[in-house]
Amino acid sequence: MILYPAIDLKGGQCVRLLRGDMQAVTVFNDDPAAQAQTFAQHGFRWLHVVDLDGAVAGKAMNATAVTRILRAVALPVQLGGGIRDRQGIETWLGAGVRRVILGTAALTNPALVKEACRAHPGRIVVGIDARQGKVAVQGWVETSAVAATELALRFEDAGVAAIVYTDIERDGALGGVNVEATAALAWRLRTPVIASGGVAGLHDIRALLRHEGQGIAGVICGRALYDGRLDAKAALALVEENAPC
Repeated sequence: MILYPAIDLKGGQCVRLLRGDMQAVTVFNDDPAAQAQTFAQHGFRWLHVVDLDGAVAGKAMNATAVTRILRAVALPVQLGGGIRDRQGIETWLGAGVRRVILGTAALTNPALVKEACRAHPGRIVVGIDARQGKVAVQGWVETSAVAATELALRFEDAGVAAIVYTDIERDGALGGVNVEATAALAWRLRTPVIASGGVAGLHDIRALLRHEGQGIAGVICGRALYDGRLDAKAALALVEENAPC
């Protein structure tokens, strides 16, 4: 299982939201590139970066910050937020992003996702953000009638590299990851699932590791890393200890 430290960008700063509320913002670093370097020094193997402003606007809004992150570290980066057309996909993959995350586009333009998977095998991730089990889009502002599992199943044969599943009600709240819902989704899919939302400490990592065999391939860690509730060294060591021989 891979631990993905999160760098959420709003107004060029590294922030965390509470349950997806764009008004409930905590700024953790004015220099996202420096934060990326800190995560690299801790020993993380990937970065999870989201352009929060872009997710709402439907286009890149923190491109300068993302570019600085790419220049600052050699770690592979998966990027989401406002990427909703072929040009955006091509631009970011060409700029050095390892994988792009398509969220709103997965619901509104599934043909784009499938086309991108064919053009860029292993580099397209579908982001499914759920509120009470239903898919939320447009930067979590709108909630659809489509169930998270239903949307994920639509891409089972598309060649998606992974599904990032976020429980919005848990995100940034430090209330514990929704292990039950994440494991249930992973059990239904062949596509690897990355858990997101609510990680509060090592106990959440342990709980997810128990379901690694069901297809939980990673977990995104945000606020708990920033405020010290989750020690990076201890978390990475725990995952390493449980890695398959």
